[in-house]
Amino acid sequence: MALQVKITKKLANFTLDVDFSVEQEIFALLGASGCGKSMTLKCIAGIEQPDEGVIVLNGRTLFDSARKINLPPQKRQIGYMFQDYALFPNMTVLQNVMAGMGRRPSREQAQEYLRQFHIEELEQQYPTRLSGGQKQRAAMARMLAARPEVILLDEPFSALDSHLKWTMEQQMRQLLQEVHKPTLLVSHNRDEVYRLCNVVSCVNRGKLEVIEPVKEFFRNPKTKTAAALSGCKNIADVELAYEEGQAVLQAAQWDYKFAFTSFPTQMSENKMSWDEVGAIGIRAHYLEPIYQGQQVQMAENDNMLELAEYQVIEDSFEWIVLFRVSDKGDWLQWKTPKLQEQELEIPCRFRIRQENLLFLRKE
Repeated sequence: MALQVKITKKLANFTLDVDFSVEQEIFALLGASGCGKSMTLKCIAGIEQPDEGVIVLNGRTLFDSARKINLPPQKRQIGYMFQDYALFPNMTVLQNVMAGMGRRPSREQAQEYLRQFHIEELEQQYPTRLSGGQKQRAAMARMLAARPEVILLDEPFSALDSHLKWTMEQQMRQLLQEVHKPTLLVSHNRDEVYRLCNVVSCVNRGKLEVIEPVKEFFRNPKTKTAAALSGCKNIADVELAYEEGQAVLQAAQWDYKFAFTSFPTQMSENKMSWDEVGAIGIRAHYLEPIYQGQQVQMAENDNMLELAEYQVIEDSFEWIVLFRVSDKGDWLQWKTPKLQEQELEIPCRFRIRQENLLFLRKE
């Protein structure tokens, strides 16, 4: 096992308490700002010290509170790329790369890293003269020149514009595939995580709620935090009741009751009981529009939402319809692509198929 982390650290508003391992994969810590993602990286790198716990890299103990082991950053063999890249402003690009190579840096090897990142023509430039993308490439070259055993990336694309971000993301993806080192990526961008990573953990106030393969995380989030981070726009707390022998989940904030004639398949897959369901999620693209006069054949456990009120928002490439099922309820979202030269038709109802509901655990 390449990297093992089990640490706690008291922070201002919560306690960081994480337990995970990273093998030959790209592992994402996905969470909102201030949830403890970056602090986790800093503890692994040796920039911050945990209160308790153990950090082990390829069999070497980097930190162990019980044994009073705490290796300094320069002895941990960890490559850490900061959000702002942290290039030395008084050094050229070449000197920055050589600074990461230890006591006997090789100019020729440093230049080879510059060529690998297509910035060889910038070797005599200082960081203040570089664009955001050039700084990122220089920082990556410096990091890999140190021959790290694990790579830590702290929101590496946050300072880039959208076009450059896409280009640099593709370069990063190719690079990480080539170097084949355990990588820990911190991000709050779900699309970035989906494209780059193999495994994802949802971070909420210093704790890892789930750890699972990326595709499973997005297909089947299991908590409210995970659902929100995966992009689900419609999430409501629910309470269980029984009416005429049927289970009913009451979503008070939407003023709606979800009725079920049989036990949902997703709950069986997730080994959940009715008592464990704390919220329901509906993805905005999964609402099925039903138009005036349209005949509908309802399947088992289907539910229908009536439109009592709606608002239309036009986005670049899709329509966003906000709607309520009553004047007492909160707004829900439906999203649908904009078709060229075609006006948006507003449905009168939305069908929700059982397989498109997210059953989320109580927190």
